[in-house]
This record gives sequence, C-alpha cells and structure tokens, in this order.
Amino acid sequence: MADILSQSEIDALLSAISTGEMDADELKNEEKKPKVRVYDFKRALRFSKDQIRSLTRIHENYARLLTSYFSAQLRTYVQISVASVDQLPYEEFNRSIPSATVLNIIEAPPLDGNLIIEVNPNVAYAMLDRLLGGEGTSMNKIEKLTEIETNLMKSLFEGSLGAFKEAWATVEEGLKPKFLEFETNPQFLQLVPPNETVIVISLSAAIGKSSGMINLCLPHVVLEPVIQKLSMHYWMSEKKNETTNEEYQTLRKRVEHSVIDVKAKLGTSRITVQELSNLDVGDVIRLDQKMDQPIIIDIGGFPKFYAQPGRKSNRMAVQIIKPITEEDDLNE
Repeated sequence: MADILSQSEIDALLSAISTGEMDADELKNEEKKPKVRVYDFKRALRFSKDQIRSLTRIHENYARLLTSYFSAQLRTYVQISVASVDQLPYEEFNRSIPSATVLNIIEAPPLDGNLIIEVNPNVAYAMLDRLLGGEGTSMNKIEKLTEIETNLMKSLFEGSLGAFKEAWATVEEGLKPKFLEFETNPQFLQLVPPNETVIVISLSAAIGKSSGMINLCLPHVVLEPVIQKLSMHYWMSEKKNETTNEEYQTLRKRVEHSVIDVKAKLGTSRITVQELSNLDVGDVIRLDQKMDQPIIIDIGGFPKFYAQPGRKSNRMAVQIIKPITEEDDLNE
C-alpha cells in the first residue's frame, strides 16, 4: 500500500517542483524504474509468516507446560514464556549461543533429523542448584559439571520431553521425542549444514531469582514433513471425527455397564448434639417431608427426579413421577 502524504508534505512537494528544486519528469522516470529489493541467499526465508504464527502458538502452549513441569520438579517459582520465533541460518544460531552452555540433542520420530534444546548457563545452574537442595542461585560453572550433576541435568530435561510431545500433538499425534545426547560445547555440534535454515524459538525463563533463555533449534529438515500442517487453513479446518459403528457399540456397552449411585431422599431433619447422644432404639426422628409431597431421587449426587415411595414384591421401592427441571425450586 502506497504511503499517504500529509497536507504539509504535499505543499512542500509542490513548492519544490515550482521552484525547480525537483524535476517532475525525473519523478515520472523514477516511478517507471523497476523496484529492486535486496535478497540475502544466506538467509533464505523458507517459512511463511502464517507458519511462523502457528509455531508461535504451539510453543506458547509448550512454555505453559514447561512452567508446570519445572515448578513441580524444582519446587520453586518458575515462569517460562515465548520471547521470539525467528528463522535464520544454523551457523548464525551456533554463533549466538555461549561457548559453555547446556545442549540437549533430541530426536522426534517419525520426523527426520535432530533438534536442539539449548539452556542458558544462568538458568541451567539455577535448576541444578535447586535439584541439589539450594535456593536456586545461578553461577556459571557449566563447563565443570561433575558426572552426578550431568546425570541430574539429563534426567531433568529428559522428563520435560512429555511437554514437547503434548504441545505438538495438534500437529503430529504420533510424535515420540527421545533424549540422545547431552553436550556443553556448541563447537562439537554440526547437525545440519551452516547455511541450512532453522527455526529458533527463544523462551524467556525465570527460576526463582535467576533468569535467562531457553532456545529451541528446529532445522528445516525436521519440520519439512509437517510444514503443510502449520498453515492457518489447516488449523482452522474442522477435522470430522467419524466414529465407526464398532467404536460406537463398544462405547455404548461401557456406558450401559457403568455403575452409578441412586439415592431416594425421604427427607431431612435438624437435631442438636445432645439429642443425637440421647437417641435410643425405638425413638422417632421427625423429618421435614410431608406425606403428600414427592421425594427427591439423587443420581450421581445431583437431584434428577420426583418420586413417591411404595412397595413392590415385598420390597421397598420408589415410583418415578417426573424429572426435575431448572425451574423447580427444591427448597419449597
């Protein structure tokens, strides 16, 4: 859409043309020239804005699930949210992360290739401090992790893969993320060619009083099989859940054989503790229910029917009169 000029800008333009400072013919020739836009082939944009928005929605849910998981595991205040979603060359991502950090290499079949979950040292050590009983203080000693500390970190992040699977279930239901490798030096990682386009989801994380970033690196080769599912058209389309007759009959049998509590309330009464303690065999408790009033049938703890008491085949029974509706006042 063309820019709209204000009245002062229009006046200044007319004034420049009238004084000869600007040539009208040059302006016409300028408009006829083809407009050239610089394109950087090293930063090939292989994901549309629509797909980026879909990835943002997926990982906003992932951030909420991670918040719940880490809060339970670390027993402290944890807040994680999506800071940005960008597409850039893998080489640029590799240069942007610290020289000593926590790198989790994950595979997620049936998707091809591997993805990276990079945890900033401030966040990683705060988590480790909490796991070891500390207050969650952060200090950068990632390159000097002991074997016990390394195993604790691997176990913590391996447990978080369930959140990743749940967040991606709307796109790929059969995803099976698996922890492959734990690394602290990004120089040893070369999952894809340097110019390969990757999606980097940056999550802002606060663990107690410490804060930092958690970055997910998703190479194009990993996302390629599900790219079509990331479009708005796919998200907005209603997928019909066509239940087969066999599934319907199985569900019906399960419902028909379900057990549910049914209670007939003959009435209620209020007595004092002293009266309760003095009750004896043969005593009568007066209820607030009149003989000519219907009793209430509770099903699953909810009042559903009016009924009248009686007997059938020498057994106490109730006869349903009518269902209870929202307009009925049960306190009358």
